[in-house]
Amino acid sequence: MTTTTGATATAQREITYLQAVNEALHHEMERDSKVFVAGIDLAARGDVFGTTRGILSRFGSERILDTPISENAIVGLAVGSALQGLRPVVSVMFIDFIGVCFDVILNQMAKNKYMFGGKARLPLVVLANAGAGGGMAAQHSQSLEALLCHIPGLKVVMPSMAADAKGLLTSAIREDNPVFFVQHKRCARLRGHVPEGEYVVPLGKARVVREGRDATVVATAYMVHEALAAAERLAERGIEIEIVDPRTLQPLDIETILASVQKTHRVLTVHEAVQFGGIGAEITSQIVAEAFDHLDAPPARLGGPWSPVPYSVVLEREWIVNADKIHDAVVALVEGGEG
Repeated sequence: MTTTTGATATAQREITYLQAVNEALHHEMERDSKVFVAGIDLAARGDVFGTTRGILSRFGSERILDTPISENAIVGLAVGSALQGLRPVVSVMFIDFIGVCFDVILNQMAKNKYMFGGKARLPLVVLANAGAGGGMAAQHSQSLEALLCHIPGLKVVMPSMAADAKGLLTSAIREDNPVFFVQHKRCARLRGHVPEGEYVVPLGKARVVREGRDATVVATAYMVHEALAAAERLAERGIEIEIVDPRTLQPLDIETILASVQKTHRVLTVHEAVQFGGIGAEITSQIVAEAFDHLDAPPARLGGPWSPVPYSVVLEREWIVNADKIHDAVVALVEGGEG
């Protein structure tokens, strides 16, 4: 077994983020007969994104179930079967649809272990696709991870890289508490080096994606890739940013983030979700509380504007945080706004 807190692959083969997720599902279903998958169009179609392709032919219809179009029932199925000792992995397709089943999430899934004095175990994973950029409009493009992070009893994973997707999903399936595994849609086709066989990335461990000296950029999901693109342009300007990917948002590895800030003395948080009340605000608050004396400039934040995601391709492009916006925010942070 390969266990790592990073995403350095010993085997240099490249596969996509989606293939890495699919590989983790196959491996864990082979390893543990209690693991099963359920959701809309997962068995026959292999999911609209291809996440579950090949599972039906390999494991049969008892291990992967096509459900009615009822997210409330799907999540209720997960809670009930987990309480009975199974390890369900269920899909709500788009994270936007958690509103349909939020009572089950908020008052059952997240509370059962507490209400039963810690004696109940809920080993379940909810797969949810988030993010804009595909022209899917306001009801299929949201990033709602901060809502989930605010609920005690839930763990929230949001990987950006293919190797991390495989390793973190493996850990999520083995976890004895509910885990939301949030996949950004624009990460799906990105390729990366992913180890073959069993591969585990522990929950709650951030990763320094890029070393730097002048500012820390804490970015989530696809924003990591936008930050990497911005870093190339900033380097030409003589600014070297350090990029930290939390990978797990709840629990949050604030120690790795603080260590980076103490090194660079400046910080920008970046997420695609609406900026107000986003995970960046929580990270910034903890940095100010724990590392204020190390800061040479006020912490900066980047997030989506206070509006639903537009359907128009032109408007959506303007709405989304991108490398240009990250570049300009870092320049303002480091150089005081000198263009």
